[in-house]
Amino acid sequence: MPALQNAVSQILAFVALLVGLFNPAQPKTIDEANKMLNPLSVQAMREKEYPGSSIVIEKILSSTEDYYRYITSYQSDGLKNFALLLVPKGNKPTNGWPVIILNHGYIIPKKYTPEGNYIAYYDYLAKHGYIVFKPNYRGNGKSEGQPTSTYFSPDYVTDDLNALAAIKKYPEANPERIGVWGHSMGGNITLKDIVVNTSDIKAASIWAGVVGNLNDIIFNWQNRVTYQPDQEDLFLRNLNKDTLISLYQTPTENPDFWNQLDPTFFLKDIKAPVQIQVGLADSQVPPDFSKSLFEKLVKEGKKVEYFEYQGANHDINQSFTTAMKRTVDFFDLYLK
Repeated sequence: MPALQNAVSQILAFVALLVGLFNPAQPKTIDEANKMLNPLSVQAMREKEYPGSSIVIEKILSSTEDYYRYITSYQSDGLKNFALLLVPKGNKPTNGWPVIILNHGYIIPKKYTPEGNYIAYYDYLAKHGYIVFKPNYRGNGKSEGQPTSTYFSPDYVTDDLNALAAIKKYPEANPERIGVWGHSMGGNITLKDIVVNTSDIKAASIWAGVVGNLNDIIFNWQNRVTYQPDQEDLFLRNLNKDTLISLYQTPTENPDFWNQLDPTFFLKDIKAPVQIQVGLADSQVPPDFSKSLFEKLVKEGKKVEYFEYQGANHDINQSFTTAMKRTVDFFDLYLK
């Protein structure tokens, strides 16, 4: 049954990609394809509107000594997305609490819960005086819609930028002091966030991010790590990839097309300071992805800091306290 479901899902994904992403007209030549503004391109994502919505409190969770906890919802592309919202206790700053949007890494979508994943990370940030807004992307947990690929679909970035628009409207938040933190898959989303929205995000921290260029993500990721993803992870990771390659060839064969989609080709436009942290014993994402992004940002003259940890894994567990302190220090510098 799982094999049949995957086969059906692949067929539906193929049809959806053709109908949704590449209508009304299909390119007949590579040159024609390169001239079309593809919905996956950075420019198309910049031109798209992200209105967000008011944040609805769906459930009040037990609070801690330092912050209140809520399950909330907001709208993205007509879908109801859920999110964890943490609001500090104490004396609110005059213009509202600074905000960190927390972009989680890949978790089996049906098993994802907003309050049950990344507990140590969001707890540390909220205790240090930040509103934390942790969106469920579509199809994750109880969020409406279907889970998809972060790397070959604009959907999760759309959900994240609508989350940004929503939290800006929240009365307790300071809309001028918003940062983004992303881990692994969420690091890729974070990089796209700061390339697409170059005004609202004031700082970005990326841990062990999938931040290689698209050619590396396609051809130089899984063959360079020991971790073996489960079938669903690989399916979602690569969803739409083969269709894109069949239509537009590979990044080496047709760089003009793929460079339009690749956030690493738009680093010159980034305004937000960036922090990058990575464990050198990461078995899931090549640490070189992080170092390469750092070097590219330095070359572009961007504000960037980089930390690597010998013997630390994908979650930087072995140096967690040091890495989290550096993250808070970084956000304090630019958001407080």
